[in-house]
Amino acid sequence: MEFLRRGWYKHKRIGKGKKRKVGWRKPKGRDNKMRESRKGKPPIVSIGYKKQKDNRKKRIIYSIKDLENANKNDIIILGKTGKKRKIEIIKKAIESGIVFQNVNLRRFLKKNESR
Repeated sequence: MEFLRRGWYKHKRIGKGKKRKVGWRKPKGRDNKMRESRKGKPPIVSIGYKKQKDNRKKRIIYSIKDLENANKNDIIILGKTGKKRKIEIIKKAIESGIVFQNVNLRRFLKKNESR
C-alpha cells in the first residue's frame, strides 16, 4: 500500500510528479479528518500494514555439513566458529555460489588467508 501525504491531489507543488514532496507526512491538525481515521479518508501509516516477507528460513552455518544442507533461497548466516573453520566454510561457499548475509566472503578471505 502506498501512503501519500494529505492533500497531495489538491496542490500542484506536492502532486504526484514531485516524488519527494508526495512522501508521507503524519497529519497533525486538530480537526483533521484523516488523523481521526474517518470513513472515506485515506489510510494512515500504522501497525498492520507491513508486507509479509518471503517464507525464507534463517540458517546459521557452523560447519561444512550445515552448508551442504542449506538452500540458495535461505537466509544464510555464518555462525561463531574459529578462523580456520570459517576459511574452509567460505571457500566451499564460494565454490557452490552461496552468499552469506553477515560476511563479505572475498574480503574475509583476502584479509585472513595471507596470515
